[in-house]
Amino acid sequence: MTERILLNIDAGVAEVRLNRPEKMNAIDPAMFEALVTIGERLMNEADLRAVVLSGEGRAFCAGLDMGSMASLGSNDVGSDIGAGRLAKRTHGAANLPQYACTVWRDLPVPVLAAVHGVAYGGGLQIALGADVRYVAADTRLSVMEIKWGLVPDMGGMALTRGLVRPDRLRELIYSGRVVNGEEACALGLATHVVDDPHAAALAAACDIAQKSPDAIRAGKRLMRVVEDGDTAAILLAESVEQDRLIGGANQREAVLAGIQNRAPVFQPAAKLEG
Repeated sequence: MTERILLNIDAGVAEVRLNRPEKMNAIDPAMFEALVTIGERLMNEADLRAVVLSGEGRAFCAGLDMGSMASLGSNDVGSDIGAGRLAKRTHGAANLPQYACTVWRDLPVPVLAAVHGVAYGGGLQIALGADVRYVAADTRLSVMEIKWGLVPDMGGMALTRGLVRPDRLRELIYSGRVVNGEEACALGLATHVVDDPHAAALAAACDIAQKSPDAIRAGKRLMRVVEDGDTAAILLAESVEQDRLIGGANQREAVLAGIQNRAPVFQPAAKLEG
């Protein structure tokens, strides 16, 4: 079987590519497993700075491979996705398909998705797990589950909070209509419309990799609190993260490099206790 996910790490930037181009990277049970395996590996990758998530071939991801899903039995690799099993929590608060999307939000470093061709259904939900999404003007995106008599259930309902206005999201869920990159950006499904999503995402990731890794990771932790916490929790998290950063080796290096007008040389991010 072809390796479902390609991974390359260079200078702190991990490139993760969905690798089923003959099927427009449609998701089968092996793809779910591979997404989770790679995501969990990156959780503990030494000196990881940023991740670029993309797809091989003509598309980012065409969504579920309905043929492979229809044939699932109780004993296959995808048994967690079979009838009656989705409510079982297998990965913390999530099931396997949900974690294949939310694991990218859970990574301690920024994840930038390069979305070209199409991102339909589950493919869109994978992209929504990223911190930032780059699309081309002709990229086509859809909350397509209604076409199959289903609802988005791979974490998309949690991942769209704060991105898409509720009435707009309802309309997309009920209609399943396809939007282009420009409309996706206006709706909040995408962040930037660019000529070459992969080149733009990689350039941004390389730029992030030059910043203090402690501050970048603190920023991502802080954004999780912003998304999920109340005002008091957000205010406290700001102070806790700043206390961790002030006076640290990378924070001192950032200041010295600025004063000395040179490029900073950062150490790997400090490990948090507890």
